Amino acid sequence: MVEAALKVMQGESPSPAELVERARSLIPVLRERAAAGDAGANVVAETIEDIKKAGLFRILQPKRWGGYEMSPKVFYDVQMALAEGDMSVGWIYGVIGVHNWQIALFDDRAAREVFENDPDAIIASTYMPKGKTVPVEGGYRFTGRWQFSSGSKHAQWFFLGGLFPGGGEGIPNMGTFLIPREDVEIVETWNTHGLKATGSHDVIVKDAFVPDYRTHTHRQGFECDSPGNAVNSGPLYRLPFGQVFLRSVSTASIGALQALLDEVIGFASGKLGSFGGKTADNPFAQVAVAEASATIADLKNTLYANFDHLEAHAAAGTTPAIEDRLRFKYQSSEVASRCANVAGKLFRVAGGSGLFLDKPFARILADIQSGGQHQANSHELWGANFGATLLGHENQDIFL
Repeated sequence: MVEAALKVMQGESPSPAELVERARSLIPVLRERAAAGDAGANVVAETIEDIKKAGLFRILQPKRWGGYEMSPKVFYDVQMALAEGDMSVGWIYGVIGVHNWQIALFDDRAAREVFENDPDAIIASTYMPKGKTVPVEGGYRFTGRWQFSSGSKHAQWFFLGGLFPGGGEGIPNMGTFLIPREDVEIVETWNTHGLKATGSHDVIVKDAFVPDYRTHTHRQGFECDSPGNAVNSGPLYRLPFGQVFLRSVSTASIGALQALLDEVIGFASGKLGSFGGKTADNPFAQVAVAEASATIADLKNTLYANFDHLEAHAAAGTTPAIEDRLRFKYQSSEVASRCANVAGKLFRVAGGSGLFLDKPFARILADIQSGGQHQANSHELWGANFGATLLGHENQDIFL
């Protein structure tokens, strides 16, 4: 880890494989720290520092601000690796790390405020459009209360959702407002069944001033034409905003499922059941581990194929078809439920032993189930929208 930190300080760009290996090297210590993170409802500060030192937050960050501008596929590979250690860490890595990509879509003055004095500054978020805006000279007065701000205690800045005035009929004019930590109150509300260490507390803003340049609309992200593209003109920043963000809240489930599969295989390989039979000889157990392994491979292949398609369009300067974007959103949204389904079968393989808190089975299962509660992972909702458009209805979703 010291060598990794030195390379970051010296400005060397590591390879994608090296970054993934750095993430994998953290898996043992993440498992050791998991109980402390759960108890404190917050990923421990040492883990955030380790991720910073390894340069993992910089994968999607603009090079002009110390980042690597790599493919999102590298980012998601790192996220899955971290989630093998602790899904709470993989979760907040996804939602924090993706912000270093979105800030490049803002007017460059916003990125300058965030990164000029600290290239490792952390932005937390909650995109629910609960912010009330009042137009004033040069920007807006902004007020609201939001739930589910993962990693909020580690942040120096926040992306908070709100409605811009004058949206009119049809699709609401929603977007993101960049707020400094000093204008944000964190209310400790996070006491949950799973993902306990994500620290996804409520946040409150009271009548803060937000300059125009610290805003970004969902429509700009949908059209792949944002203010930041004036300086961040590479294909990475021409990807659709919704597609990049959605995967940041579904992909950790894949890493957690891999961890559960590995734990079950290690446990069951030598286990005798209560009535003397070997678990490894049980056809139900054999099918459960086979299904889990195949599901992980299938979900990864779909993720990679979708981003191959999106990146090819970004490189060519073209816009992906709406039907493709709707399908990709649906495929992202079903990741958590598919993982939870096979995780439940793996949990049964562990039998009664899986109930004990000194073993990891129940904790990982709870984390995967909890990830499915995010609205972006509501596969029924987004599947219905995708299906409706296939049946001739007009699409009303621009978070694609």
